Amino acid sequence: MIETKNATPPQPGKIRDLQLTDLLDFCKNNGFALAVWRQPGKEIQGIIDTGNTHCQEIDLESSEPGYLFHPFSDKKIKHFIRAQIRFTVSDGTVAFDPYNKQQHKDMLRKISSSDSSSGLDKKMMIFEDHPVEQEKPFIELVKKAIKEIRQGHFQKVVPSRIKAIRIEGFDLKTVFQRLIKNYPNAFVSATFVPEAGLWIGASPEILVNTEGKRIFQTVALAGTQSYDGSRSLQDIAWTQKEIEEQAYVSRYIINCFKKIRLREFDEIGPKTIIAGKLIHLKTTFRVDMEAVNFPQLGTVMMKLLHPTSAVCGMPLETASAWLEKNEGYDREFFSGFLGPVNLNENTNLYVNLRCMKLIEDKAWVYAGAGVTEDSHPEKEWMETSIKMNTLLDVIH
Repeated sequence: MIETKNATPPQPGKIRDLQLTDLLDFCKNNGFALAVWRQPGKEIQGIIDTGNTHCQEIDLESSEPGYLFHPFSDKKIKHFIRAQIRFTVSDGTVAFDPYNKQQHKDMLRKISSSDSSSGLDKKMMIFEDHPVEQEKPFIELVKKAIKEIRQGHFQKVVPSRIKAIRIEGFDLKTVFQRLIKNYPNAFVSATFVPEAGLWIGASPEILVNTEGKRIFQTVALAGTQSYDGSRSLQDIAWTQKEIEEQAYVSRYIINCFKKIRLREFDEIGPKTIIAGKLIHLKTTFRVDMEAVNFPQLGTVMMKLLHPTSAVCGMPLETASAWLEKNEGYDREFFSGFLGPVNLNENTNLYVNLRCMKLIEDKAWVYAGAGVTEDSHPEKEWMETSIKMNTLLDVIH
């Protein structure tokens, strides 16, 4: 992020209203981890962890309250941000929970008396420092994938790409509010870990949702079309390729249920859902954990589901090996998963889609496209471009 040298700091000791940007700057300067999120229909919540966030395997059912930040690859470092300090956000202004009044009062004073640029109204601008022609290499990658699918090596694979840009005047408060407005049905998040940078995004895809010890839920989300709001969702027509692509994801989830001999589940869909300026096909799967006597289902399914065929492919092992060999870059936390764990007795983990990584004034935007034997390479390129632009629109 760009530091603004002309900001006038408030008077020492004076407590003022805090903005999200203040909090991010404070965590960056002190090496703290920060997570802020908004689930559909819920208030904005956040937590701060002042310690080491590295974690190994996590048991969702017995974990302390916090926020899991898991990379695409299980081989990479995972982070668990403990809920040491909790807060809510309303209209961009931060309010700390009062369960430890003195601790929060001290932190409030420290943050509010520090130099911050959040009070300045600066226009955000995007630049491509070194534009690289990506279309031809990506189309060739998709063609290669289609060829290997037709040769029987796998059924589906999800190649992705990354776009590097430069952003001037980035303001977390403004971007977060725009994401919430543009994505009312998505999990909007901003996650900062000192060694990983700031990740912001708006994901429509639930990986694992548990309500107390009773309800488990996951979704199969795939198929993508642009959407301008002019058509009724009931009038949307899906191609055979898109229907098949989404069916692979549903089949993958059902196969995970079969591995643990779980037969009692509700399958709802597929239905067309809106995600910003895009629409997708979604099927929801629900399980009554008490009825099937499976209280650890959340943790078990988290390990079985990731990475889903919506972000990797089918069969999993073959598609994953192909991506590692051919994709040409490290996805890091893109298409991993993230979200609150055991907060208010609920766990809500989402696949990290429609996301962007920011370090200082540099940003990296990510997008992938599901490829089957019926795919058209140029259309898959356009799909990744549309997905990237829906996120970049909140910065322009």
